[in-house]
Amino acid sequence: MSPRIEADAVVLDIEGTTSATGFVVNVLYPYSRSRFAALLTERAGEPEVARAMAGVRELTGEPDADAVRIEKTLNAWLDEDRKAAPLKTLQGLVWSEGFARGDLVAHFYADVVPALRAWHAAGVRLYVYSSGSVAAQRAWFSSALEGDLLPLVSGLYDTENAGPKQEPESYRRIAAATGVPADRLLFLSDRPGELDAARAAGWRTVGVRRPGEPYYEQGVGGHAQAGTFDEITVVRRGT
Repeated sequence: MSPRIEADAVVLDIEGTTSATGFVVNVLYPYSRSRFAALLTERAGEPEVARAMAGVRELTGEPDADAVRIEKTLNAWLDEDRKAAPLKTLQGLVWSEGFARGDLVAHFYADVVPALRAWHAAGVRLYVYSSGSVAAQRAWFSSALEGDLLPLVSGLYDTENAGPKQEPESYRRIAAATGVPADRLLFLSDRPGELDAARAAGWRTVGVRRPGEPYYEQGVGGHAQAGTFDEITVVRRGT
């Protein structure tokens, strides 16, 4: 049965939900790996890069690590798929450059963009909550094959400005920031742990299960589920 949810806003996970995990792993990760060295040397003086480099040194306990050592650490974290904040920040900067140059074009599943446009047109507010940095999210949504999708989005959240994705407190922060009551927020994700955390914060949830994605076989626990966005009906209050 296709989910019908009463909500005033939809919060979107990206990887495995709006977009293929394979694209992130097979295209974006290698691209960032190929560009880290240039970023760490050519832009080391920029405040955001400098802060991220300092963050790597702090997390590794290597206060004197140079750019070469930091690059090795970043690549090791990539291999582990570690959600370290400095890695996400630097990835976001590299990807922003790549999207701006036209080296990269963001991937969205075919059912996603029509649904987002329809929900937005119906007055449903759209937000993004991803482990990827806000900079990466902004570049992603502005560089789709279907055009610039950023005007559809009311706000962007990551593990820096909201917190870890499997902790209920992160979802409470987002609810407070958006001003939308928790029970009028709908979270879409492919990861059961994230859905559980959102529900614990009082949100509505739908698990998105796409064949071939890493969490497909695991299922979505006790959450409503959908295979595509066009299976989900979002109804605003009073409509």
